[in-house]
Amino acid sequence: MNLANTAFVLIASILVLFMTPGLAFFYGGLVSEKNVVNTMLSVFIMTGVAILLWIFLGYSLAFSGNIAGIVGNLHHVFMAGVNLASLTATHIPVGAYSLFQMMFAIITPALFVGAVVGRIHFKFLLIFLIAWSIFIYYPMVHLVWSPLGWLAKLGVLDFAGGTVVHINAGVTALVLSAWLGPRLSGNRDNPHYNLPWVLLGTAILWIGWYGFNAGSALAVNGVALQAAITSTVATAMAMVTWMFLDIWTTGKPTLVGVCTGTLCGLVAITPAAGYVTIMGSVAIGLIATMTSYAFIRLLKPRLGVDDALDAFGCHGVSGIVGSILTGVFATKAVNPTIVENGLAYGGGWHLLGVQILATAFTIAFVAVMGCLLVVILRRFMPMRVTAGEEELGLDQGEHGEQADYAVGLSERLSEFQPDQARYASEFRGQLQHLEHPLPQSNHSGGN
Repeated sequence: MNLANTAFVLIASILVLFMTPGLAFFYGGLVSEKNVVNTMLSVFIMTGVAILLWIFLGYSLAFSGNIAGIVGNLHHVFMAGVNLASLTATHIPVGAYSLFQMMFAIITPALFVGAVVGRIHFKFLLIFLIAWSIFIYYPMVHLVWSPLGWLAKLGVLDFAGGTVVHINAGVTALVLSAWLGPRLSGNRDNPHYNLPWVLLGTAILWIGWYGFNAGSALAVNGVALQAAITSTVATAMAMVTWMFLDIWTTGKPTLVGVCTGTLCGLVAITPAAGYVTIMGSVAIGLIATMTSYAFIRLLKPRLGVDDALDAFGCHGVSGIVGSILTGVFATKAVNPTIVENGLAYGGGWHLLGVQILATAFTIAFVAVMGCLLVVILRRFMPMRVTAGEEELGLDQGEHGEQADYAVGLSERLSEFQPDQARYASEFRGQLQHLEHPLPQSNHSGGN
């Protein structure tokens, strides 16, 4: 066992786990005050559910055996028969690798929660998350990251989850949004609950993303260093690009826009992080952010699909762009393990074609399976809350809690002001000494 590599992967696993509460703060800050608890719980519950699912079924379906190149088998249910101490190619224990992959299984379904906040039954969402993990996520892991997977054999490059994580979650977000229908008109313009939370969540996600991307090298080596650098540069490029786009189109930079751009950069570089140069990462961050911005500002309003927190516009669109551009900018000079260079480095069109095929397959597979799961589950339970519960807010309607028990205090105090004006004459005598202080006495005590 390589102690350095093993310690590196364990630390990376902790960083990826840290991303889930970071995402909870990010989404929780963006929603209205009456849906904060529901949103954060919907994200954070996956830290428990996904861990148990991964042990029961996930690892086996993802990495044990092979059925038609699409999914594994159930020979290692409950991790039975898995030698956790056996070593992988980078001389880390299988147990460490399984733990690292477990953290991806936590954060991925949490990503599409942002699309459906404020209008989906928590029970429906929880059952959907479980079914989605089994029938969509684990097969995608097998297809791309198992050596026996169909897309892996085609030669697709996905360093840390462009197809498996971001396109997967983004397309699911779009599917759920379409089936749910738009929010009530009065709920679409509610102010964000807490902008500092949005910044805090963004910072936690960026920090955790080093575990996500650099950790995917599974070793302390040059590829891990390259992934860390390209992730940093692409994210910075995306952040600044979104800010300037905001200034150009609206005249004002916004904190929400800067944080959204940051996330787009992190998403876009994920499939390419360990395969591209620094200049390649600049191009990916720039192109992906411009594409996501155009989708959210121009195309999304015409689609009529109410993706509340732009989970598809950010994760789906930037993930698609990053996955395709990996076929343009990947180079053996960065990672000699890849078979061929991308288009920009003289490798021809083959790798780009493989990336486009894998991206298109992921979109189609996730969309069809997602719709099928929704149709089946809707036969057994309601998907959307009632109009009354949506107006009340899911914090109270679904959980009987609220994020801040002082919320609304200013509104309740303001309700007192009309009464004060109505009975002003009664208050005038009592308050007169505050407006006109009594003259001070000329007598001095003591001497």
